[in-house]
Amino acid sequence: MERENRIRWSPAVQPGAPGSRTTRLELFYDLVFVFAFLNVTELAAADLSLPVLLRCLLALALLWWCWVGFAALGNVIRVDQGSVPLVGFVTTAAVFVLALSIPSAFVEVPEGLAGPLVFAACYFLVRVLQVGVFGWVARSNPKLRRRWLLLLAPPVTATALLVAAALVPQHLVEGDAERLLRLTLWIAAIGVEYGAGLGVRGTVTSAAHWAERYGLIVLIALGESIISLGLGPNLAADSLPLTAPVVMAAVVGIAVIAVLWWAYFDSLAVGMEHALYRTRDPDARRMLARYAYTYLHLPLVAGIILFALALKRLLHDLADPRTPAWGLPLPVIEALSLYGGVIIFLVTLIALGAVAPRKLRWPPVTAVALLLPLIPLSHRLPGLLALVLLSAVCLLLLIVQYVVDAPHRHQIRGTALREQLAIEAKQDEWRGRNL
Repeated sequence: MERENRIRWSPAVQPGAPGSRTTRLELFYDLVFVFAFLNVTELAAADLSLPVLLRCLLALALLWWCWVGFAALGNVIRVDQGSVPLVGFVTTAAVFVLALSIPSAFVEVPEGLAGPLVFAACYFLVRVLQVGVFGWVARSNPKLRRRWLLLLAPPVTATALLVAAALVPQHLVEGDAERLLRLTLWIAAIGVEYGAGLGVRGTVTSAAHWAERYGLIVLIALGESIISLGLGPNLAADSLPLTAPVVMAAVVGIAVIAVLWWAYFDSLAVGMEHALYRTRDPDARRMLARYAYTYLHLPLVAGIILFALALKRLLHDLADPRTPAWGLPLPVIEALSLYGGVIIFLVTLIALGAVAPRKLRWPPVTAVALLLPLIPLSHRLPGLLALVLLSAVCLLLLIVQYVVDAPHRHQIRGTALREQLAIEAKQDEWRGRNL
């Protein structure tokens, strides 16, 4: 079996190593996703409704699958060596144009390029370039080459469905039925890609690289929420004064974002990485990487973006001099986005803890139980008060989690610190001998 899967490497494409980490070039690739996530929130910033929110999530799902291709590629090969950076730069440009087309990906604009077709073309280019690199790697092995042809089928099919959605005649069916048909084709495209991903038999070469890449994309989503927080009031463009309610909402919003960071990065992310490394069986490791990272990290990012979207709209309303000091009551859809985003994030953390470290933590479960009944109350309260109430529950979660989980947390963080010190000592020793 090992001989059948053997790959003949070349200077143009070099293999990854079990101990590899994220490269600076991969971080450069990820910069474009900051803009892409921001454009997802911009899609619903002006007119937030349930259909628009659904469009945001569908665009995010395909954008996420583009990023997943980046992460998988960097785990198998060294993306900063040989000819691969050239492919990466082209792919980054395609992702950027794809992000530009997100606001017009569902609706034809009278002037300019057809947004839905631009989105479909860029998506196809990104996915084919990613799969093409795998094809170049597998070209010398007949068995792997057959697998590569199977990898090529999902993006081609998904793109065909996106093109079909773009080309639905404006008057083929009337009103809501037309929009429903377009959304159905988009959902089918997502189903093809995600369904095919369940059958991919890849390898996780470096557990450290895999965990780090997904941790960084969560960090990027949190950073995007801070950017949205800053752009929400739009004080300079609208010549509005900086008021106390805006400052208070910004500080409380940062507090919630900080709690979300802590809930994921303090010990859970490290515990998941250690669990992935301890899983030595290739099939078991592949399944853990697929479900805990490729699939379950998407709702993490979606939850952050939903929260950022509602927070941006709240700040924009508070900046209006005509708005009362505590703001107007939140519309139902904004309350769902604000509280629902945090709830989705916490529920996903519960699932990740059960799947990877295999430890169910009850503080997030309690926080979700407290937040769910507050949703119908939140849209009757002034917006700023609803945000303060949300932050109070989040801070309570942090305190309780810190106290209850202290022994497990210290164990994980202590192991991580010892590993870091050992790596630094070994690296310093090597540099002393060779540099």
